[in-house]
Amino acid sequence: MALLLRHPLSKFTFDPNDTLTRRGITARKCKHLRPFQCVQTEDSRRIVVKNGNDSLEICRVVNGTWQTSGGWGRIDADNAVDDMLKYADAGLTTFDMADIYGPAEDLYGIFINRVRRERPPEFLEKVRGLTKWVPPPVKMTSSFVRDSIDVSRRRMDVASLDMLQFHWWDYSNPGYLDALKHLTDLKEEGKIKTVALTNFDTERLQIILENEIPVVSNQVQHSIVDMRPQQKMAELCQLTGVKLITYGTVMGGLLSEKFLDTNITIPFAGPPLNTPSLQKYKRMVDAWGGWSLFQGLLRTLKQVASKHGVSISTVAVKYILDQPAVAGSMIGVRLGLSEHIQDTSAIFSLVLDEEDVNSIKEASGKGKDLLKVIGDCGDEYRRA
Repeated sequence: MALLLRHPLSKFTFDPNDTLTRRGITARKCKHLRPFQCVQTEDSRRIVVKNGNDSLEICRVVNGTWQTSGGWGRIDADNAVDDMLKYADAGLTTFDMADIYGPAEDLYGIFINRVRRERPPEFLEKVRGLTKWVPPPVKMTSSFVRDSIDVSRRRMDVASLDMLQFHWWDYSNPGYLDALKHLTDLKEEGKIKTVALTNFDTERLQIILENEIPVVSNQVQHSIVDMRPQQKMAELCQLTGVKLITYGTVMGGLLSEKFLDTNITIPFAGPPLNTPSLQKYKRMVDAWGGWSLFQGLLRTLKQVASKHGVSISTVAVKYILDQPAVAGSMIGVRLGLSEHIQDTSAIFSLVLDEEDVNSIKEASGKGKDLLKVIGDCGDEYRRA
């Protein structure tokens, strides 16, 4: 299995003067960067990520819309937008999408227009649309980047994208730096409010910062099973102030009561793995240590959840939100098909005590080190 053949990248360390080093070579500090800030607002649900003059307030729990791209059930646009309004009315006002997530950007455009018509101006000011751009491996000219971003602006029906998170498939092609410089130019023109990354590793994040690209965050896979971001990425983030927005935090629903005390190795004995996200994160469970070990983790999470009167998924998200450098965590929404507003809202009032944290950390640590199995953040998308 190719996933298991990846080797970890060389580890970063910090000398006593907080200078980042790699492979024994001291890297120059990113002196051009103004101090980043991640400011907790009076509303514990929201946080402000700030870099210089760039500032964006988001909800700490982000509604993910990968589920609109197919494989989770037919999406009815009217029902989907109705659900988006329900999430926003509950205070869950930040939505994450991508140009490649089927109709996600179009649905956001319909949604934001309904907000403009049906909600007061102060409500509109709290709504955020974070999108991702996943370009093909072509030459990153200014006109190509501009035209691509204009497509998302039209689909989302906004003059300026709240956040543009950039993905790049092949690091051997340095065109990602050209693309990011053009995105920064568009930010200066007011077409983008904040520039960010998705699925970049620690080494490339450092290179990007050294090239004076003022990114505010990096969206990466991060869960109680996948703690890779806390091994290398979080160190660099704490040094520079770049924040993490996490996805895969409930592992497509695997981190829930539905899969507790189940044996999916026997046909029809357990819940079906019938969505792309369940299938994806089951592979992560296999790489981490297998289903039996995962059951032990679920039992630990259930004990913590029962103690606080919440669900396993609520505990799973709160644990990651409490990790260093994490500004927000994403939970996928199956718009028009199901909703989990109550469980999600419980995250904000949950406080994990030292006993909870230690028991979860112990259960998580029984699995394999995925940094050694897969590689750094995003390497699962670039494996041979």
